Amino acid sequence: MRIDVLTLFPELMQPYLSASILGRAQQAGIVEIHTHQLRDYSTDAHKKVDDRPFGGGPGMVLMCQPVIDAVYAIEKLDPRPALRLLLTPQGRVFNQAGAARYAAAERLLLICGHYEGFDERIIELLQPEEVSLGDFVLTGGEVAALAVVDAVVRLLPGALGHEEAAGLESFQNNLLDYPQYTRPRVFGGLSVPEILLSGNHAQVDAWRRAQAEERTRQRRPDLLEGRCGTDFRYSPDKNGSDDRSHCNEGRSIESTLALNCIDYCACPMAQAGPSAIAKRSA
Repeated sequence: MRIDVLTLFPELMQPYLSASILGRAQQAGIVEIHTHQLRDYSTDAHKKVDDRPFGGGPGMVLMCQPVIDAVYAIEKLDPRPALRLLLTPQGRVFNQAGAARYAAAERLLLICGHYEGFDERIIELLQPEEVSLGDFVLTGGEVAALAVVDAVVRLLPGALGHEEAAGLESFQNNLLDYPQYTRPRVFGGLSVPEILLSGNHAQVDAWRRAQAEERTRQRRPDLLEGRCGTDFRYSPDKNGSDDRSHCNEGRSIESTLALNCIDYCACPMAQAGPSAIAKRSA
């Protein structure tokens, strides 16, 4: 996989991208990550990339020319088609299912916003997927881009060093993680649950599953609802079939894909993405 990040602050991102799992994944050839300075693509003599908004108001707006030219130039650096992601508070909220879908792509191009945002014509011309971390505002898109890159790369085969590691973390199967313990067995008057010391792997797995479900029920009951971005819910159909090929509204997976909501759905088929659907319908 190749990941490109268009930003005004590549120097802010490099330390994080070169450390820990992300750094090792690059060294192992699992992923290439390249940052690009937006100002390098400005045709302005002073490398200006923003201007005042029409209609008045505070702040500055990123201009069309540098962003559009940068995206086209960066995409020419590699023959693999890039999935364009624009980091903005107006985007769909990013989640683990979205990370899984992005991890299946050959290439990602993340576009970081700044100031008061983007000239709307950038979005109309580039047609990117607009992605948000949540209902809050950051100074720029760099922190959000790092979060997306981190979540995606750790899902790539070999990135974590243990093929089962990513599948056991929070939000897999729409559950939070179970409680974890390490040495010593007793600390501050609190002991490690005896089941974890039993050596019975089947009982340990059952305990962990129960703990994950209870923790999710208490802290994030919304995850158990299996709700996707357009408020569709996937469940067995009226005949009791559990093939998950339709949502409760009677809409097929294929038509849901067309509405671009499938990557936010908890349904296993939805999380598997278009390739799984194509195999199912073949």
